[in-house]
Amino acid sequence: MSTRARILEVAADLVAQSPNGDISTRAVCEAAQVGAPALYRHFGDKEGLLSAVVDYGFDKYLATKRQHNPGADPIEDLRDGWDTHVDFALRNPNLYRLMNSPAMRTPPAAALESHQILTRDLERAAAQGKLRLAPELAAQIVMSANVGVALMLVARPSTFTDKSTSTRVRDAVHAAIFTPDVSAPAGTAAEGAGSEDTQVPSTAARLNALLRQSPDPALTPAETGLMTEWLDRLSNAPRNQ
Repeated sequence: MSTRARILEVAADLVAQSPNGDISTRAVCEAAQVGAPALYRHFGDKEGLLSAVVDYGFDKYLATKRQHNPGADPIEDLRDGWDTHVDFALRNPNLYRLMNSPAMRTPPAAALESHQILTRDLERAAAQGKLRLAPELAAQIVMSANVGVALMLVARPSTFTDKSTSTRVRDAVHAAIFTPDVSAPAGTAAEGAGSEDTQVPSTAARLNALLRQSPDPALTPAETGLMTEWLDRLSNAPRNQ
């Protein structure tokens, strides 16, 4: 193992073991059996070291997602993705808080990759006519809610004690972004499923997703851009719920 990898692994372990998630460079050097110059040479300073630990955390989080083959049902994949996210946070509370700390001013590339994986699953849902918003907006809604719930569960476990909290929030968010026939419980009729309030945005989102997957050669790039803008407006415009 290289010196850099050893320092990084030790730092991640110390973050996990720390009562408050904080670590000192001195403790890292002692545990890794290296001098301070070696740490600063590889990471620059403590902030650089913590940024590397955040990258390490996201790589650990994405390991299973990168290996996961998309299923036939994107909705099920999105439900599983939410639950996997929360499970990772609960198993790695200090690391997860650090990964989502406002002190980390530059998002790591792996964080962007995580968002892209979510967006791709939502694009699949849109292509099947199951999404009532544009995938990009839906991804922002899902990610912010997922991270928010996970942070509350790991940061305030004595307050957020109900194990069903995550599932309830997940289902409420999914009901807001998916068409009623998807978000309704199995075997029940979705109220208003055929209304214009849901048909227009979901149809616009689906057409947009299909055009992005297979651009129509009959449209110029400028026309395609304009069409995308119009469809985004139709799919994202606030409507009565």
